[in-house]
Amino acid sequence: MSAGSGDTGAGHLVRRARTAAGVSLRELARGIGVSAGTLSAIENGKTPLTVDRLDRIAAELGVATVDILAPRPPSAADATDPSPARSTGDGQRWRTFEPLDLDPALAAAIAAFMQTGYHGATMRSIAANAGMSVAGIYHYYPSKQDLLVAIFDLGMSELHWRIPAARDDGGTVVERFANMVEALALFHTHRSDLAFIGASEMRSFDEPSRSRIAALRSDIQRMIDDQVVSGIRAGEFTTRHPREAARAVATMCTSLPQWFRPGGLVSQQQIAVEYAQFAVDIMRGQTRPEPTWPKLHRRERRP
Repeated sequence: MSAGSGDTGAGHLVRRARTAAGVSLRELARGIGVSAGTLSAIENGKTPLTVDRLDRIAAELGVATVDILAPRPPSAADATDPSPARSTGDGQRWRTFEPLDLDPALAAAIAAFMQTGYHGATMRSIAANAGMSVAGIYHYYPSKQDLLVAIFDLGMSELHWRIPAARDDGGTVVERFANMVEALALFHTHRSDLAFIGASEMRSFDEPSRSRIAALRSDIQRMIDDQVVSGIRAGEFTTRHPREAARAVATMCTSLPQWFRPGGLVSQQQIAVEYAQFAVDIMRGQTRPEPTWPKLHRRERRP
């Protein structure tokens, strides 16, 4: 029996409840005894959500089933009684990156997409690298597109709890913004394969996945934009171009997988802290002397 008449809607509600609980797609899948691909398919409306499975998801998230299907609005008590994932005792959790517990098919797909790109990889080559039969891969991931969606969802689910957790861990508007940039930089150095695929393979999605994941990416940028606006309202940031500055900061972080390599002279934590300081400097619009080089957009007057 399917939970609700619209599986897509129910899947979306599961994703929202999981994100609110600060649980990654991989963690929840392991907790309810399914593959990450199956859970991704449920959240995307491609696999029916049964009542039994919904009950197991609710139990794993520590909420009532009815709260997933019809979440209550936040009350005043919620503001003073944060969930464990958002409590101050666990506030630094966003800085900790444990190794990903990937199933063989997903790990092989990530390696293949990194090596040959999405279009260069085949289900047969992914199966061979995973030590599985092609039929075995298809049992968990009906298509190569489903593998790509699962990889993106894995990364997006992390960002969608790490960025808010980092923001909430700050005591001032500047600390909140700096924490968000630090979290974004940390993700792009610790999860560089996921981040690189995320940056290079967005064009490979079919609809409706393309629009859904584009919206998730926009949500991350919007969080940063909103914090910049808060900083300007508080008088802490003085940039005259907040929208462009916020996108420059995000792009600075998303480019890290192109050059950063662990084990070098600078650690992931060091580069993340440096990037956070760069970002704060940008937003404060530190005054600089006028450049001595000619401004290329102005035509020089002839004598």
